[in-house]
Amino acid sequence: MEKELPDVASNETPQIQAPLEWVGMSGIDVPVNLAEQGCAGPLHAVVDARVNLPVATVKGIHMSRLYRILDDASRQEVMLPEHLKSLLEQMVHSHRDCHTDSAKLCLDFKLLARRPALQSPDLAGWKAYPVRIEATLIRGVFKLKGSITVEYSSTCPCSAALARQLIAQFFWADFPQGDALAREDVVAWLEKKATLATPHSQRSEASVSVDILASAPTFGLMSLIEQVESALKTPVQTAVKRADEQAFALLNGQNLMYVEDAARRIQSALSGHFTNVRTHVRHLESLHSHDAVASAV
Repeated sequence: MEKELPDVASNETPQIQAPLEWVGMSGIDVPVNLAEQGCAGPLHAVVDARVNLPVATVKGIHMSRLYRILDDASRQEVMLPEHLKSLLEQMVHSHRDCHTDSAKLCLDFKLLARRPALQSPDLAGWKAYPVRIEATLIRGVFKLKGSITVEYSSTCPCSAALARQLIAQFFWADFPQGDALAREDVVAWLEKKATLATPHSQRSEASVSVDILASAPTFGLMSLIEQVESALKTPVQTAVKRADEQAFALLNGQNLMYVEDAARRIQSALSGHFTNVRTHVRHLESLHSHDAVASAV
């Protein structure tokens, strides 16, 4: 029956003849299973699939072929880095009649991981991490990159120093020089007035990308996330009680950081463990309406 239907892409030439870098589809919904320790699955991925169109006289590609290849891949029990290379090779092979020699895949999804509270036993919650996997096969050269986003809290060092100065001034005003002070008096003053001035902090995000080997046993995304959170030390929490909130306040106070500090922490922690590390951090400032950003490579 299909032979009787018109095939414009194959039988006509474009009016404007020019090669195209990428042609394909975006926003394809597929389920994927990844071998990532501590993550719930299967995952809902949104996929972009593209091939190149290097010959100027070819009018169009066969998008249904790409869709069927993706649909078959979505049924795999577990998706590994080597599977993406094979998938790209199939995409190129399926378009030999279009003289295609390169293909590209982008998968966007969220890893869902169970995170315990800082202090409260048996208290935990789910945390979602946005992830992108980008795979390319360009004239036989395969490249794979993974990108993750981690939310964390950042407390401004300058704001903290300004707050400490004000608290010290109020302390001197309440306890003039020469007055004898008992420890109980100081503690009582601190409990009442130590927050006369407080530093500003805000929810922040770190986006990190690294290269992944085709021969790697997994994509290593959770390992990357955990190393970034460990470097920052103040990842946002899920379920909390007062004891957990107090512990989080202590973490923030012990880890004052500008965007520059955060970016350097991440790059330093990942150096030697991953290749082609790229970091971008953003502090959604509570002091003003514009954000503070920093990038490192």
